[in-house]
Amino acid sequence: MGNLATLDIIIFLVYFVVVAGYGIWIYKKKKSAATGSKDYFLAEGSLTWWAIGASLIASNISAEQFIGMSGEGFFVGIAVAAYEWIAAIALIIIAVWFIPIYLKNKIYTMPQFLETRYNKSVSLIMAVFWLFLYVIVNLTSILYLGALAIDTLLGGDNLHIIMIGLLLMALLIGLGGMKVIGYTDVIQVAVLIIGGFATVYMALQIVDQRINGAAVGNALTGFQTLMNEAPQHFKLMLEKPVKTTTTLAMPENLDVQKYVVLPGLAMYFAGQWIVNLNYWGCNQYITQRALGADLKTARTGILFAGFLKLFMPIIVMLPGIAAYVLYSKGHLAGFNGVKDGAYSAILGFLPVGLKGLAVAALTAAIVASLAGKVNSISTIFTLDIYKKYLKADATEIQMVRTGRWAIIIAMFLALAFTWTDVLGIGGEGGFTFIQKYTGFISPGVFAMFLLGMFWKRTTGTAALVGVILGFVLAIFFNSFAVDIFGKETWLYTAFTYEKLENGLVHTITEIPFLINMGWSFVITIIAMILISLAGPKVNPKAFVIDATMFKVDNRTLVLIVVTLLLLTALYVRFW
Repeated sequence: MGNLATLDIIIFLVYFVVVAGYGIWIYKKKKSAATGSKDYFLAEGSLTWWAIGASLIASNISAEQFIGMSGEGFFVGIAVAAYEWIAAIALIIIAVWFIPIYLKNKIYTMPQFLETRYNKSVSLIMAVFWLFLYVIVNLTSILYLGALAIDTLLGGDNLHIIMIGLLLMALLIGLGGMKVIGYTDVIQVAVLIIGGFATVYMALQIVDQRINGAAVGNALTGFQTLMNEAPQHFKLMLEKPVKTTTTLAMPENLDVQKYVVLPGLAMYFAGQWIVNLNYWGCNQYITQRALGADLKTARTGILFAGFLKLFMPIIVMLPGIAAYVLYSKGHLAGFNGVKDGAYSAILGFLPVGLKGLAVAALTAAIVASLAGKVNSISTIFTLDIYKKYLKADATEIQMVRTGRWAIIIAMFLALAFTWTDVLGIGGEGGFTFIQKYTGFISPGVFAMFLLGMFWKRTTGTAALVGVILGFVLAIFFNSFAVDIFGKETWLYTAFTYEKLENGLVHTITEIPFLINMGWSFVITIIAMILISLAGPKVNPKAFVIDATMFKVDNRTLVLIVVTLLLLTALYVRFW
């Protein structure tokens, strides 16, 4: 293991043995109780609220957060925390208004929701879309970024071996089904949080030692040093650049690059909500953890995850800012300034023992996300394609077996696409890569779900037009709008900047992708409403909504209020 000492290796092996042993124990314990497909794919009725909450976090916080978000912390700063903090509000919305509709209508997969509310055509199209997205974008980025980070930490030259190792660990957990995933995620998230906070604590001590010359670093002093040395990295709202065309020689060039990723206050009126509400509320990968539970358990688990999201930027973003300050002061020898290498650069400072814990935390995040993702791929393929279109009379055993083969094939495809990074994940920047390309489908999907849930007049034709139109509009705004309408319109402002990659200067003109998502969503919603107005006032397939579904008990209300108060304090402090 290259740069790891014996103690580090022992700590990592202990993590591996505990997770694997616990997973096998859960599998054997539950196997005799229930072996049906719903039990395998959804862990129906067996996950507690804390297991649901922990599993949501473990599945969400992966390589793209540890590596990609730390990279954006290095490049932009605390503004990227909006993805985590707005997610806390999104989870409140999902828990109060979305989940009751899913559970009342016995929805187990997102394509099933679309078939129940609209028709089979919309369901099939989206099932194929989701499978493509999960394998080609999500699974590949988690695997590539995670393996790259661990490989860098271990000294390099082992990327492919690490990829295979991560996939085998995820396979061991994923083949056991959602129960094994859900309960092992509790251990994974514990390791992730302990290792993550330990890494941040040590990073802040290192900042105090290197920047202030302290003999024994103090974490609080180190944090204050970050704020003093990089005040621009502690602003949640980025100002819109005055100049829309910049070159490498201009200091404004970096400001433009930051703004196109996180367009200040504008993103809160556009794509930021679409990203979070679609991810947390219309995403099989996430909602699957709650769909097998009762309303009270599901709601509490989701709100627990929302509360934990408030603290995630400390783990996944703060190391990037520490790397920026150390790098700017010449204390990161060997680091080339590429943002996705920031987290690994910080891990290189960790002492014996703690480095092994950090690798275990990173591995836990990656393996949990890989296992959860392939389980969702398996669920959609088996329940929404195999059972409905390939073998309608499939037995429970055949469905579980098919689900396991889907997991194996998905992992093989992910390995094939990441072996030489044919998708260019490393060059795009991991976190931005995922948000940008997921954004092509998010506006249409969220519009379809939102109107399907809360407007009884929405028709199947409108849904089909909406998902296609949302996708087309996202591509149009991303690739063609500037050439047709110019850089400055009442809809958007496009920016031209230069970027250095592999020694070559590239000139890029683009509209901030979160703005693209916002307009794609608005236009799609308008189109769906106009089409639906030609249909009946109440669509025969509309859901029956009872206001009592959305009532919350006092314990739930307290958790919501506490989360909102903490979030308000964070925005007031770092606005």
